Amino acid sequence: MPDASPGPLVTHRGGCHCGAVRFEVDAQARLSTLACNCSRCTMLGFRHLIVPRQRFRLLAGDGDLTEYRFNTGVARHLFCRICGVQSYYVPRSNPDGISVNARCLDHSTIEGEDVSPFDGQNWEEHAGGLAHLSE
Repeated sequence: MPDASPGPLVTHRGGCHCGAVRFEVDAQARLSTLACNCSRCTMLGFRHLIVPRQRFRLLAGDGDLTEYRFNTGVARHLFCRICGVQSYYVPRSNPDGISVNARCLDHSTIEGEDVSPFDGQNWEEHAGGLAHLSE
């Protein structure tokens, strides 16, 4: 499970494929991410970097986002309406935070990535272990 506080924060930039959606996120240079095995994340290849909301800044593309909600409706899955890429979203596990798709970050500020598996197929049993990531 990723540790939310190893080392100083740097500002990473990222966005969608077409560039309409751009953002900044403050996180460590060596990322600690989650690879979820739920059906949705597996299909998307989403690599979760969960941060407190105040460490995320949308720079461009607010009007280019479209939203998808399912199941409980808590998670806000946001996609670029132009290219279809989901570069970040508001996760059900951390509605006070943001989950950035680490695969959508510019590589210039990333020193490496430590990927931990997350059993999203059994989400109800394991989601509580993510709460500290948005604190």
